[in-house]
Amino acid sequence: MKDIDWSDYSVETQAIRAGQQRTHEGEHSVPIFMTSSYVFDSAQAASLRFTGQDPGNIYSRFTNPTVDTFQQRLALMEKGERCLAFASGMAAIMAVGMSLLKSGDHVVCSRSVFGNTFLTFQNYFGKFGVETRFVELANLEAWEAAIQPNTQFLFVETPSNPMMELVDIRALADIAHKKGCLLVVDNVFCTPITQQPIALGADIVVHSATKYIDGQGRAVGGAVIANEEIIEKYIYPYLRTGGATMSAFNAWIFLSGLETLAVRMKAHCDSAFALAKWLEVHPAVEKVHYPGLKSHAQHELAKRQQNHFGAVVSFELKGGKEQAWKLIDSTQMLSITANLGDVKSTITHPASTTHGRMAPEARLAAGIKDSLVRISVGLESIEDIKQDLLRGLGDA
Repeated sequence: MKDIDWSDYSVETQAIRAGQQRTHEGEHSVPIFMTSSYVFDSAQAASLRFTGQDPGNIYSRFTNPTVDTFQQRLALMEKGERCLAFASGMAAIMAVGMSLLKSGDHVVCSRSVFGNTFLTFQNYFGKFGVETRFVELANLEAWEAAIQPNTQFLFVETPSNPMMELVDIRALADIAHKKGCLLVVDNVFCTPITQQPIALGADIVVHSATKYIDGQGRAVGGAVIANEEIIEKYIYPYLRTGGATMSAFNAWIFLSGLETLAVRMKAHCDSAFALAKWLEVHPAVEKVHYPGLKSHAQHELAKRQQNHFGAVVSFELKGGKEQAWKLIDSTQMLSITANLGDVKSTITHPASTTHGRMAPEARLAAGIKDSLVRISVGLESIEDIKQDLLRGLGDA
């Protein structure tokens, strides 16, 4: 196979071509290496491999050719130097914390994050003596004021789940670096097709590959992208020891997902924008949260740091939880599930599902009301999606 520098190519081409090393069989598609271990030519060869003097495969808990292809491809797409794949998106976040934090350290996290992310920092890292301060996502002054001498990193989702709120990544990176901290960005809602946080100054990007990278709800996985030093010195030793491993089969699925990611994300985002505009003028809707709308407080920021406005729309209904549940239960086509990023549109009530384990006051501080509904807009006809929602919204 020709030795090509894929960094010279566009992200759309990288998603299809980068990272593959063909075997002597000359396969066109990336093969699945379903093996737990690898054979060495001699005892000395095994020793050199295990000590890192000779690079290559050792054990599929931390070295596998199919997983490595996925890692190389996603690293290039995110403008990072190196990527490590994990068993889930939450495993990737856990890896960042376990690798970089110790008892007595401090983290500043947006209060507008996925419910399990919030609980991971509050309940689990907190149990081992790591303090987390939660701040308003868009308030740069609050971020700067919250940083302490022992703060190791800042953690954000942008856009946030489910409020579709943004933070200025470049400005926040400047604040973090001025204070000697790292900036970690969960890029799951945008993917590298729509937003590249490392290019904007972030140090680490995390993904739930379960979402748009797969795109069809088939497999669970996650990833961490950073520079070589962070990966090699901190994240890789944790993966090798901790074993939160992505399987070769799942990596193969995610590679297939990456091949169509660019065209899918454009279609997702176009339909989401159309749905947001339609919902904004519907009399049953109190407010729509979508960065593509001019009414969104950070519309101009979204135009600067994203290529598209995203594929998730959240909105508040007049009538509270009762009306929200009525709308969800009235749909026939939309899938009632908390997962997102699928070609099939999904609908959920965040306050009682994805963020249901958060304390009520924490939910309200994040803006998640009982009247809020979140839709991950799929690839069905936008007119069919609207008609399905009209069953619960009504024509009035």
